[in-house]
Amino acid sequence: MATLTATRPELLRTPGRDALVAEAVTKTFKSSREGLRRAVDNVSLRVLRGEIYGLLGANGSGKSTLIRMFSTLLTPDEGSVRVFGLDIRDNEVAVKRLINRVGVDMDRVDEPLEQLSRGMQQKVAIARAFLTAPTLLLLDEPTTGLDIRSKREVQTFVRDLRDEHDATILLTTHDLDEAERLSDRIGILHDGRLVAEGTAAELRARHGATALEDVFMSVTGRRLDEADAAAEEKTK
Repeated sequence: MATLTATRPELLRTPGRDALVAEAVTKTFKSSREGLRRAVDNVSLRVLRGEIYGLLGANGSGKSTLIRMFSTLLTPDEGSVRVFGLDIRDNEVAVKRLINRVGVDMDRVDEPLEQLSRGMQQKVAIARAFLTAPTLLLLDEPTTGLDIRSKREVQTFVRDLRDEHDATILLTTHDLDEAERLSDRIGILHDGRLVAEGTAAELRARHGATALEDVFMSVTGRRLDEADAAAEEKTK
């Protein structure tokens, strides 16, 4: 896997290359079971133009809430988000022209597409997003529910789209292999907070780990599958 620092160091040095900047973003929801629940807690991050940035976290870590705020579907309670220098509150219409979001399920599957595999349907959904020429593509769990072969095909498709169309891609995943395979840099979310960030190699070196799983364990105190299981138990 190519890393940003190894193959595109100019992106880190060149001013004005920010595609998305979030500063101290917070979002709280009311829950009948938990009362007020802070789904996203004071998150700050920077995504560079031409980068694939992966948000890695267990179910319920705040990934989808964060990406919905980036796509203007939700409004942050606190903090700010800028897309290519445009504040999403003050310039919502302009920002929407620069981004497109693809979720786990397509909002609507045309009848001819029903004959396609799930992997092919997801590739079509991502390709359709490029018909509106977005500069920033937000992918929320793009390979969830796919078999291994379809997952690899979608991952290759995402990389090729970035390389051939000069797009910036931010994706959420709870798949460790996918995060490392696709992402130039990875941010790890835990309980709504960004607890680690860097290339996969940087994260492993920083935490003295040989695998990304060990990094996740170090910064969250749990294995990823354990965190997923705990999140599922909360919903019961």
